[in-house]
Amino acid sequence: MKKLIFFLIIAVSMIQANAQFSKATLQANGLTCALCSNAINKSLQKVGFVESVKSDIKNTAFNIQFKQGSEVNVDQIRKAVEEAGFSVGSLKLTGDFNNLKVENDQHHKIGNANFHFVKVKDQVLNGEQTITIVDKNFVSDKTFKAMKAATQKDCINTGKASHCCSDVAQGARIYHTTI
Repeated sequence: MKKLIFFLIIAVSMIQANAQFSKATLQANGLTCALCSNAINKSLQKVGFVESVKSDIKNTAFNIQFKQGSEVNVDQIRKAVEEAGFSVGSLKLTGDFNNLKVENDQHHKIGNANFHFVKVKDQVLNGEQTITIVDKNFVSDKTFKAMKAATQKDCINTGKASHCCSDVAQGARIYHTTI
């Protein structure tokens, strides 16, 4: 019985551990001064899974470190930036991947979140890798339009699973990403 329980624990942890996001680089739009940067910095530091934030004022970027073992919510990061009065220009998540097979125009579960990879080569992600969120409100209109043209799936328009997403529960949040 102990062996069975041990096996189940290992199996569940392997399923959940295909990736763990450890940090992000966020570029914000609309910054004009150090006070703007400070407002975003303070807002991001209030997000529960954020360990630390370091501003790169020269590049209007923020280097975000996540708390180890915490579940990262991409929409909460965007919301924190918007609550400070700005918008996200780009968001890149870096994680430690363990044999995650990525296929173009397919959905993949990372932690508890659904990711739809667009404009990528089929590959297996191992070790530290960075992915870029390409949903509306995370990239420029021009970039979003290019990503939208690269998929036949309607979920890119809403960020929610629809009839095109047979492998994801209807209405579930889907983050569109590229490598």
